Amino acid sequence: MCGGELQARPEGVQRVAGLLQAQGHPHAPVMLDGAARTAQQAADSLGVQLGQIAKSVIFRRLRDAVAVLVVTSGDRRVDESKVAALVGPVGRADADFVKARTGFAIGGVAPLAHVQPPVTLLDRELWRFETLWAAAGHPHAVFQLQPEDLRRLTGAPVADVVVSS
Repeated sequence: MCGGELQARPEGVQRVAGLLQAQGHPHAPVMLDGAARTAQQAADSLGVQLGQIAKSVIFRRLRDAVAVLVVTSGDRRVDESKVAALVGPVGRADADFVKARTGFAIGGVAPLAHVQPPVTLLDRELWRFETLWAAAGHPHAVFQLQPEDLRRLTGAPVADVVVSS
């Protein structure tokens, strides 16, 4: 990918693409024809299983207003009490908080390249799949990766943070 390709994309996608390129990740972000603001929309656009979408859920840690990013499979729901047990009490994050802390709008929050580094947790359910797709900084942008790539790129621990099925 050359510098010109990075410039033609929205700023958030440029940040993600630059980080992926710097880390030697083999898959650059791709722009979808339609929005993928939800995991289901992304799965439908890509023709993959819902669980293969690595969705980013942002919480606000109550004691210090730090963003807490939980990355889980699109077919799972985050258990807020499990997250709180690992990082301290958390609350919901509104759109302004998400944008200010991550630099991304809801529906396009990438698991990396945030403007302020969040506390990050990776759900172990992601390891059910060989190939994942994650938001790439814009509701129309995604990138391909494997679970181990996610761990390497974020440096985050793997935990059980979803509602038991």
